[in-house]
Amino acid sequence: MTASPPDLVEVFKALANPVRLQVLSWLRDPERHFPVADGIADPHEAGVCVSHIQAKTGLAQSTVSAYMAALERAGLVRSTRIGKWTHYRRDEERIAAFVAVLGHSL
Repeated sequence: MTASPPDLVEVFKALANPVRLQVLSWLRDPERHFPVADGIADPHEAGVCVSHIQAKTGLAQSTVSAYMAALERAGLVRSTRIGKWTHYRRDEERIAAFVAVLGHSL
C-alpha cells in the first residue's frame, strides 16, 4: 500500500475519536465483545451487526452508523449487507498496510 498524506489524514481523523477507536478494538475479537449467539452471521466472515455495536456503545443508531462510515472511508473496516442489517468487520490487510506506511513515514 502506498498511502498519500490525505489517506493517512483520513485514517488519523477516524482514529482520533475515542469511540471509533474503541469499536475498532472490539472488532479485533468480536466473540469476546459482542453477543455472537444473537448474530445472524459469522462475525469473522460478515462482521458484527451495527445494532450490536450500537447497543454496546449506548449511542444512537445514526451516530454509530456515521462512526462506522468514517472507519470504512478510512479503509479500517468493511461492511457487508445481510438483509436489512449492515455488518462490519476489520480490514486487517489495510490496517497492516497503514501500520507499515506509518512506520516508514514518521
